[in-house]
Amino acid sequence: MTSSPGVTALLEEHAGLEARLADPDVHADQALARSLGRRYAALAPVVATVAELRAAEADLADARELAREDAAFAAEATELEAQVGTLRDRLSEQLVPRDAADANDVVVEVKSGEGGEESALFAGDLLRMYSRYAERRGWKVEVLSATESDLGGYKDVTVAVTAPGNSAFDDPGREGVWAWLKYEGGVHRVQRVPVTESQGRIHTSAAGVLVYPEVDAAADVEIDEKDLRVDVFRSSGKGGQGVNTTDSAVRITHLPTGVVVSCQNERSQLQNKARAMDVLRSRLQAIADEAEAAQASADRRSQVRTVDRSERVRTYNYPENRISDHRVGYKSHDLDRVLDGDLDAVLDALRAADRAERMAQTGPSADEPGS
Repeated sequence: MTSSPGVTALLEEHAGLEARLADPDVHADQALARSLGRRYAALAPVVATVAELRAAEADLADARELAREDAAFAAEATELEAQVGTLRDRLSEQLVPRDAADANDVVVEVKSGEGGEESALFAGDLLRMYSRYAERRGWKVEVLSATESDLGGYKDVTVAVTAPGNSAFDDPGREGVWAWLKYEGGVHRVQRVPVTESQGRIHTSAAGVLVYPEVDAAADVEIDEKDLRVDVFRSSGKGGQGVNTTDSAVRITHLPTGVVVSCQNERSQLQNKARAMDVLRSRLQAIADEAEAAQASADRRSQVRTVDRSERVRTYNYPENRISDHRVGYKSHDLDRVLDGDLDAVLDALRAADRAERMAQTGPSADEPGS
């Protein structure tokens, strides 16, 4: 199996990248060098597993040969068979196509929808859920812009969620925020008695969530300054030292697409504009990626990784303390824990479904005979 065409091609690519990265001329182009370095680092785990598996397979062949003459080697052969099986499973998983953005940090937008003030309150609940989940994982949540509702919810709020450690663009093999939160995009529906309801009737409202990975500032996203409208305004907030008293907040509208991004978290207008441009670049890259995926493989688009942002993805039923994810049929009666940031079970179900689909799309398992 370690000599299958797919594995051989990856090994050859890794060797070719190693040779190119040893060429000083390549490093004259820093963008090219970083791109090659990221791909080289991404292939390194596969190369290491292949080397380990080949060594174990050779040892197993020797142990089996010796066991024919000396039964004492039979136990060693059995142990090596288990080791080879484990390594084959690991290699099969590593060969599953990986989302190229899994190492990246993300931007999360939550917007109120149907339901008026109740929807805005629910948007606030969703932001709190994601913030507490991020806290559990040691991530940082930074509010970039927010428009609050009269009762303390959010008409819309945009946050950056980042993981500590090496940059995703230098360590593409790590699992970043996108690897977990990419499944959250879509319409989230809530069923509960609103605080504004005097008769105790259960209402249904919804909020929209958009999640997209942050991209490298050097990413090939062309933005023409003539396509931008930049507005400045005074940062909003509840008061205190964190609110600017000058027009430092920035709103950028990308005229060709209608995408609007804002940033009011930084102290200066220049800082807010730079951060807003980072978000705009990531948003435009996400739009381009979705359009490419829809055109190239519309019939194979994952039910988990859907690009249809209008799709209802999850329902939060307060009276029954129930959460239901409609994409994978997940259901549990621990809504209170989920809203407190315990998202592991539902995200594990989504990740498992995503992985199963990716493995199905790769065809026969890499550890089958003759592969």
